[in-house]
Amino acid sequence: MPIVINLDVMLAKRKMKSKDLAEIIGITTANLSILKSGKAKAVRFSTLEAICEALDCQPGDILEYVND
Repeated sequence: MPIVINLDVMLAKRKMKSKDLAEIIGITTANLSILKSGKAKAVRFSTLEAICEALDCQPGDILEYVND
């Protein structure tokens, strides 16, 4: 998949657990896990905005395009 999700990296940098992030942004841990694994087909801009706000980062810190 050409889009890589680096959410685990940002969580580690911020020393935050997935469970805590899910609670802060208002989604289930299961949905956050799907997003982290790269199995999500889409992400809402409102969710991406909430993640960036909670982790104090930019969308480019979480999403990366990798050419196969």
